[in-house]
Amino acid sequence: MLDVEALYRKYGPMVLRRCRSLLGDEDKAQDAMQETFVRALRSGSRLSDAAPSSLLYCMATNVCLNAMRAERSRPRSAGGGDELLEAIAGSDDVEALGLARRLVDGIFEREEPSTRTMAVLHYVDGLTLEETAERVGLSVSGLRKRLARLRERARLFMEDGE
Repeated sequence: MLDVEALYRKYGPMVLRRCRSLLGDEDKAQDAMQETFVRALRSGSRLSDAAPSSLLYCMATNVCLNAMRAERSRPRSAGGGDELLEAIAGSDDVEALGLARRLVDGIFEREEPSTRTMAVLHYVDGLTLEETAERVGLSVSGLRKRLARLRERARLFMEDGE
């Protein structure tokens, strides 16, 4: 059984940094960090403490990706576009941002959620194939195959879009 309180004290800052880097918003990051530890608490008897930092890092990544997915699927209210307007106003190239978002959504639409996690860990966070494979519970060869399939999908998507 995991001592979630001790894990919170020791790994809370790491989890919060991860949530901040993915969500880019302090309040959302705090919420995601709390949700990560709530999930760890709920799953306590089923989890081992063999690699708690890796476990919490993956859990935080999944919580953040789920939050981003949920945010994207929520309809915007008439008065709730302030954040979007600020993002647009702060961007140098709105069209490029929109195209990039559509590209990423199109590439990942038929992929398993874990593939997005793998891509973020490897391509965004810069983890090696070995580190990424360990964190997501796959072999390195399995990870290579998933990422190769993702790269091929991206290539085809780019060719079709042009």
